[in-house]
Amino acid sequence: MLETLKNAWKIPDLRKRITFTVAMLVVFRVGAFIPVPGINKTVIQNIVEKGGLLGFFDVVSGGAFKNFTIFALSITPYITASIIMQLLTIAIPKLEELAKEGEEGRKKIAQFTRYGTVVLALVQSVALSMGLRGALYSATTMNIAIVALTLTAGTAFLMWLGEQITDKGIGNGISLLIFAGIISRLPDGLRVIYEYYKVGTTNIVEIILFAVLAIVIIAVVVAIQQGTRKIPVQYAKRVVGRKMYGGQSTHIPIKVNQAGVIPVIFATSLLAFPQTIGAFFPNSWFYNFMNKYFAWGGFAHTLFEVILIVFFTYFYTAITFNPIEVANNLKKYGGFIPGIRPGKPTVDFINKVLNRITLVGAFFLVGIIIIPVVLMKFTGLKIYFGGTALLIVVGVALETMKQIEAQMLMRHYQGFLK
Repeated sequence: MLETLKNAWKIPDLRKRITFTVAMLVVFRVGAFIPVPGINKTVIQNIVEKGGLLGFFDVVSGGAFKNFTIFALSITPYITASIIMQLLTIAIPKLEELAKEGEEGRKKIAQFTRYGTVVLALVQSVALSMGLRGALYSATTMNIAIVALTLTAGTAFLMWLGEQITDKGIGNGISLLIFAGIISRLPDGLRVIYEYYKVGTTNIVEIILFAVLAIVIIAVVVAIQQGTRKIPVQYAKRVVGRKMYGGQSTHIPIKVNQAGVIPVIFATSLLAFPQTIGAFFPNSWFYNFMNKYFAWGGFAHTLFEVILIVFFTYFYTAITFNPIEVANNLKKYGGFIPGIRPGKPTVDFINKVLNRITLVGAFFLVGIIIIPVVLMKFTGLKIYFGGTALLIVVGVALETMKQIEAQMLMRHYQGFLK
């Protein structure tokens, strides 16, 4: 990876793109320290430290939510809007047709996503401002409106920043902003481990064990993220005029983790929502019940999270990968899977393979969630080694390196042709 970055830096155009990306990430991190006016940060920090959905926001925003800065909402409204548009594209025929129109259709869908992001950001900002009235120095209507508009503007700016990185930099801008936010918490995590070591809460053997297991987990995540099941496809030869077409062999790649990190985000958000509601009423029976039976790392919380992850893995894979459409395209262009007849037998075969590979992907996601809990039980380190954050970081790093290598390969061939 370091060698790839070194070679990319030697190419002027890539060096310019990398520099632009780094500069935009610096702007993002600077904005993460500009506080929203009229907010008592101590109250927010006490709520975030209890975990829940607000704790998840803090992880994605790189600590901006805990300090309640202008980027406190981070880019999560954009992610939500993108997922909603993806689901609507499958459910609404008009949007599905629009998505198949090529570049112009994708631009229109991207525009709808931007509008949805601003609307969702405004709704979340107003809800947060109303729910966190106790954190305002003066809970007047004007102050609540200022906080809500500031948070909405921060999210809109981040969306623009991410699009600029995608257009003029390297990698997917939105993903890189989330990546930078999560990575920025690493020094603080190392500081916490050092403080535990100083006071004697943990020892050097446990720290080394933690580091080794973390490296092994990262290696496994990389292997699974790159893993695919290739279904062989053969195209029949056909003669059109004096030319012969087809006859080549290819494959249908099905990723082991087809759903990505989406099932984990859905499951974490659903389970964290009741805890977040309970945090606003610290002396209620509901808060005590959730804190006793559904605390992070507890048996009930982990069991429900496992069930939800498996469910959302199958659900999201089913709506993003359509075996019937794949089988119809194969039949349309004269392709077939060796030993399988076209039509319904092909659909059944792809469904069978997809169900099996999805089960492996679901177990992988479940393992990523459970291993941190086990890791903390054995090492005694009370830090949140989040599986969601790990999946995002590894996935974004791999995708960015692929894009850099693709850019280098393209320029290499240009030089060869010249």
